Amino acid sequence: MLKGKKIVLGVTGGIAAYKAAALTSKLVQKGAEVHVIMTESAKKFITELTLQSLSRNPVYTDTFDERDASVVSHIHLADTADLVLVAPATANTIAKMAHGFADDMLTTTLLATTAPVMIAPAMNVHMYEHPAVVANMNTLHSRGVHFIEPGVGQLACGYVGKGRLEEPETIAAVVETFFERQSEKGCLAGKKVVVTAGGTIERIDPVRYITNDSSGKMGVAFAAAAKDMGAEVTLVAANMQVPYPADVNVVKVQSAEEMYEAVHKLWPETDIMVKAAAVADYRPAEAAKQKIKKKDDTLTLSLVKTIDILESLGKEKTHQYLIGFAAETNDIEFHAKGKLERKNADLIVANDVTKPGAGFGTDTNAVEIYDKHGLVKEIAVISKDEVARQVFQIAISQMEGRE
Repeated sequence: MLKGKKIVLGVTGGIAAYKAAALTSKLVQKGAEVHVIMTESAKKFITELTLQSLSRNPVYTDTFDERDASVVSHIHLADTADLVLVAPATANTIAKMAHGFADDMLTTTLLATTAPVMIAPAMNVHMYEHPAVVANMNTLHSRGVHFIEPGVGQLACGYVGKGRLEEPETIAAVVETFFERQSEKGCLAGKKVVVTAGGTIERIDPVRYITNDSSGKMGVAFAAAAKDMGAEVTLVAANMQVPYPADVNVVKVQSAEEMYEAVHKLWPETDIMVKAAAVADYRPAEAAKQKIKKKDDTLTLSLVKTIDILESLGKEKTHQYLIGFAAETNDIEFHAKGKLERKNADLIVANDVTKPGAGFGTDTNAVEIYDKHGLVKEIAVISKDEVARQVFQIAISQMEGRE
């Protein structure tokens, strides 16, 4: 993914600057064309010659050191970069970036570029947690700057905590993934994707209800991934514990019945349906119109089955691609294959919710993906964003095979 990519690597003045040598080497080995810009402070920790030798390109340190009369160096670098990566990024450089300072070659180039910018912070744990630094990072994040979070470990100052520059291998892998995602942009252009998310609410009375532990994170990850890939996205949202992703249509529902009505209204024009919501299997036979008062030692509720939304969609499927979920606690393969057949789905994304990092409310997941031929892919614990991206890759590949 990095072959021919022009990466401007900004190296700033922290002890972690020594890792820039290994990072430069790994990026070059992966085919990238690396142009290094060092701050004056960075030169205290690592030499220009080291990074010049590893990058096989001149290293820039001075805004006014113009080596080619036909171009202005910082503008040329800014214009030709596919990515500007600052690693390590000190608290001082992050502050300059947040407030628009341009007092050296690196910050001047950063202000001039329209390329994506990625930052790998490295500093003392207390500096990393300081409100001013947090505010500056939030400002940059709101502008679309990408961050590679520092690791936790022994810091040069003697503290143990978060602030250590992520390892060069990991940073290079993140950069590769970034360009891989860039290449996927537009692969769902013209497609209408509907995602359900959250847990449904089934009313017992006006103040009580039956629900589940679903946070909506997995559905939000799918909606965001589909949007990033160019689709027109509608999120049918039940009870959610996370914000909606930006720039998607949102249809708010509560009960399984409301979700059924919402998705069936959208179904005829849908290209891909992702049923990531946790829909209640049962609801109270009748919801009390007034609050049920406490009387006896026990209270018996009569529950009836809710309509099976995934199965109903599978029966009505024509051109659509249908992705269902199976949150299980045992016999994952057996339940996933059975559900796939019964519901007439194209993919079932199954997970064991008892596994660490794979249950409700987590930022990560571990899944097994099945189609009519069996196991397509098993994904170990990774971010839900990455799970969504990989599931869409499979869906796109299979949809192309139909055409």
